[in-house]
Amino acid sequence: MGGVEAHVEELYPRVKALRQVLDIEVAMRSRYVDPAPRDWHQLALLPIWAPRSKYLETIVHTVWATCYLRFVRRCSAIHLHAIGPGLAVPLARLLGMRVLLTHHGRDYDRAKWNRFAKGVLQLAERMAVKHAHEVIVVSENVTEMLRLRFPANADRIHFVPNGASLTFAKASRTPDPAVLAALGLKAGCYILGVGRLVPEKGFDDLIEAHAVSGDQRTLVIAGRADHDDGYARRLTARAGTHVVFAGFQPHEALRSLYAGASLFVLPSHHEGLPIAALEALAMDTPTLLSDIPANTEIGLGPYHHFPVGDITALASKLRLSGDSFAVDGAMMRERYDWDKIAASTAGIIDRLLAPVRAAEGGR
Repeated sequence: MGGVEAHVEELYPRVKALRQVLDIEVAMRSRYVDPAPRDWHQLALLPIWAPRSKYLETIVHTVWATCYLRFVRRCSAIHLHAIGPGLAVPLARLLGMRVLLTHHGRDYDRAKWNRFAKGVLQLAERMAVKHAHEVIVVSENVTEMLRLRFPANADRIHFVPNGASLTFAKASRTPDPAVLAALGLKAGCYILGVGRLVPEKGFDDLIEAHAVSGDQRTLVIAGRADHDDGYARRLTARAGTHVVFAGFQPHEALRSLYAGASLFVLPSHHEGLPIAALEALAMDTPTLLSDIPANTEIGLGPYHHFPVGDITALASKLRLSGDSFAVDGAMMRERYDWDKIAASTAGIIDRLLAPVRAAEGGR
């Protein structure tokens, strides 16, 4: 599960609890989920077809889902996630829908995209910010950047961060021995990285730095690739005695992995606001992050960061004990509380729907 999917899973049940009057329907890509429509936490989950294509999957699914939600489900508003779907904002408006878009990060900075794809994503961002009725941004840094770039739209651009799941915030700090045993791990004897196996996550940097450091702790990377591509295959080929690829892990297993780790490392070259880091912090796991703006704005001290892409600096940090990177988990749990985030989002949805409710009240 990626950051956007985790965000959606945490957010919408809370928004529904706060606004029972809302009918919330979640359009999902059918090949990743149970193909049967169903209800979950009072939400209608709608699997919708999308092509299996790195470049076309997102936009085709978004356009098809937008039309389906408008004409079949009769939705009056749509909440799009990430800038790629921003290409569909004008379509949604043309169909008479109110549009909210959450900007999860500058996806055009991702290494996996070629020049043309990056240009399309930059266009999508521009269309989204200029034409969506409301825009939520998970990064404070990106929020300010967008307000400067689009001053005429600044009053519609809102900063609302990601959060840390209660699965982690209120969970036991004792790992499940069965989860660790299944991966051949011992509590306190491994370093953990969590994320998709894509270039911008920097796991190749982490593997190299781990080898350079001479650290005898096992390096565990939990996550899978977006698509079966050459990068993911080259990365997983480096598995060995001291490097374990754990694949996708459900929340409860991840909780145990965070709880047993002596150190959590996120060496990303690009992020929005990294949910994996927030989860580690919520679990009080010692944490080390690259120094990109999305990571530094989380609020850890300088000692918890290393220059992005600097193998030598990262290796030097890995030679230190995990206790050197201890964190104030209570402060982070308070700052990145999903209940507060849902309340902020519900307020923005109220603003989004005000014209719809006014029109319905006038009939």
